[in-house]
Amino acid sequence: MPKMRRKADLPSKTCAACGLPFTWRKKWARDWDSVRYCSDRCRSAKPVQKPPGIAP
Repeated sequence: MPKMRRKADLPSKTCAACGLPFTWRKKWARDWDSVRYCSDRCRSAKPVQKPPGIAP
């Protein structure tokens, strides 16, 4: 039987939207390098970047 890992031993990142740390999840195993947000809520609340040359 495989040895169990503790949650503290898993890699973690900081969310680009809220700034809170989040840890690796099994469903992110394939694309962990591209994960930037901790949840769907943060992903939908991400700041919208305007194209250059447009005044606010």
